Amino acid sequence: MTSLHRATAYACLALSMALVGSYVALSKPLVLVFPVFLLAWLRFGIGALAMWRWLRKPADEPPLSPRTRALLFLESFLGNFLFSICMLYGVSLTTAVAAGVVMSSIPAVVAVLSAIFLRERIGARSAAGIACAALGIGLFSLDKGAGPAAGGGQALLGNLLVFAAVVCEASYVVIGKRLTEGLGPKRISAIINLWGLALVTPLGVWAALRFDFGAVALPTWGLLVFYALAASVWTVWLWMTGLKTVPASQAGVFTVMLPISAALIGVVFMGERLSALQLLAFGIAVLGLVLATLPGRATT
Repeated sequence: MTSLHRATAYACLALSMALVGSYVALSKPLVLVFPVFLLAWLRFGIGALAMWRWLRKPADEPPLSPRTRALLFLESFLGNFLFSICMLYGVSLTTAVAAGVVMSSIPAVVAVLSAIFLRERIGARSAAGIACAALGIGLFSLDKGAGPAAGGGQALLGNLLVFAAVVCEASYVVIGKRLTEGLGPKRISAIINLWGLALVTPLGVWAALRFDFGAVALPTWGLLVFYALAASVWTVWLWMTGLKTVPASQAGVFTVMLPISAALIGVVFMGERLSALQLLAFGIAVLGLVLATLPGRATT
């Protein structure tokens, strides 16, 4: 892989996670307007309309095998459907700090799953990068404030649900690496979005029948369209494009861009401030990114 090719792949991964962080921050007003399952249904529906042409099989791609079809379903079920449910309900039962600390384990869990299922070898520099990424996200979460208190039993259940979301996200990265070995990023994005639409449609229709669409303001619809395109189209395509050439364990370190971009959106658009500890946490996280992506001494 040439230096330019590698840099392009890294840029796609970083931009993908930065977009995730931005739409997570900017979608907070949407959750106040739309029920969760209705919001998810509208997201996948808008994404399906935007990507319907991507469903067509290119001439140079092989037909979908039963194994590939199963992986596409798992990619959507774990990375879209189950991740959202575990994360939303987990965060509602625990504190923001605890959820953030648990989420900081994503790079490490990705590395472990990559070593088990993809037989990827994790070098010393990549391991140090993963550790710095996890430490940086953890420090940042510890300084965000405890948020509403949660009961002991509820907090434990909430933390377990958040960790289940972490495993789902890590599985999304690992399965995505397998899928990019035979399919193009556009077709992967379109198919897993279609599966997400199918999975959430029963709950989405149920929520839509009880919702007053006429009460939604025009700016909210515009924000919904941005959220849907960012979540279902742009981020997935960018991630799969970068993952096509970057090892999954190394790509997992780029998840540090999620809290960084979310925090920057808060500072720029919502008047929030960063503390000294948060700036230090960001520095450690970026150091992890640098360690994981620096080229080795020799290239085969």
